[in-house]
Amino acid sequence: MTRCQALLSLLALLPTAALSQIVTQPSSITIPKGTPLPVRIGDHLPMKVGEQVRAELIYPVYVGEQLVLPARTVVTGTVVSLSPDRTRRIHARLRADFTPFHIPVVRFDHILLANGASVPLTTGTATDGAPIYRLVAPPPRKGSFASKQFAVLEQGIKDRVAVITGPDKGDRFTQFLLSQLPYHSERIAKATAWTVETAAPVAVPESAAAAAPIAQGTSAPQMNEPTRTWIVQAYLASPISSASSKAGQAISATVAEPILNPDGSVAVPVGSVMTGSITQARPARSFGRVGTLRFSFRDLTLPGEDPIAVQVALTGADSATGGDMVMNSEGEVAPKPQDKVVVPLILLALARGPLRRNGHHELGRDAVASNSLGLIGFIVGTAAQQPFLAAGIGYYGAAVSIYERIFRSGKQVAFARDTRIVLQTTARRSAAMKSTPLAVNAAPTRP
Repeated sequence: MTRCQALLSLLALLPTAALSQIVTQPSSITIPKGTPLPVRIGDHLPMKVGEQVRAELIYPVYVGEQLVLPARTVVTGTVVSLSPDRTRRIHARLRADFTPFHIPVVRFDHILLANGASVPLTTGTATDGAPIYRLVAPPPRKGSFASKQFAVLEQGIKDRVAVITGPDKGDRFTQFLLSQLPYHSERIAKATAWTVETAAPVAVPESAAAAAPIAQGTSAPQMNEPTRTWIVQAYLASPISSASSKAGQAISATVAEPILNPDGSVAVPVGSVMTGSITQARPARSFGRVGTLRFSFRDLTLPGEDPIAVQVALTGADSATGGDMVMNSEGEVAPKPQDKVVVPLILLALARGPLRRNGHHELGRDAVASNSLGLIGFIVGTAAQQPFLAAGIGYYGAAVSIYERIFRSGKQVAFARDTRIVLQTTARRSAAMKSTPLAVNAAPTRP
């Protein structure tokens, strides 16, 4: 009997179902365990256990040079528990807000592909949800010290105007009114984002991954051949903070998207590692002195290669408190300067109003002064018709504002593990970097 005849005889003995499974079994691409998945919700959600969470990937996911999950791929999960937000509760109590603020604990369990298929997903729980902002380093400012300070003041005015005139201004006004109540419902705010890691490998059908286009709005790999400059998208491998990090502390980041040569070959593959150190870390201190943080990278290591010395500039970074943070042209990150004088002075002037009487009761001055403590202060200060009580409530509100703006410790600068950063990288040596061909199941996207 020939070898071919023996093979046919063996296949004939297999059950029909098993044979069909062998023939039709689709191939898949495996997303490795530990791959970061940054996701963001598109609408407000109730703050309650069991609430279904529908989020979208903020950035695409690659395995090697293969795009597996494009940006905006839907990921679903559930709020599994609620943790008390003690810091927020304390500061709310000072303003007579007795809402039991919570932090949602979320776990994601499925990925919905573009072709409608659902892929099971296992992740750890996520508790650090917050709207994500992209900090971008501005070009170096030129001019005198006075002109630079004027530019900072002008930008601050624009930011305040944007709060009133920007998108969703109606919702912000509604939330402001609710914040005046002594108790109000909670919600998970629109655009809240989490970065979770896969707790087990995820198998995605190769046909679905191959057909997935690169989503609009994602950063395409760039390379400038004469200067060998790359724009590198990477994830921090460990958390860093102005409160706990020290100058000289080693840090690393893992490349999240492949960078291609002009001929289409891979110049910097996914899984390459950038290494560097903290260059400056100053913790926040009392009297509103904010923390600062600066870090840099100096080496790029491709899988299986020796480290390459590089010159790196931090050009962008995601931040959960990005609305309150700024990055300068040198890559230093610090909280935005806060107005520490104007608001307390206004509250002090309003608190004095009830004491300025012309022999008769003035309801308006009592209401304005006592409103610094929200609805409770407004009711008590106006119903009692006692000028000293209304003024006392007003002075209390002014004292809380002075404490939070002047005496309280300033804000820290912190970046969580798997924070997405953008680095402009240039090789220091004259030799060109090697192009490295990759298989589909190459090194994982692991910070």
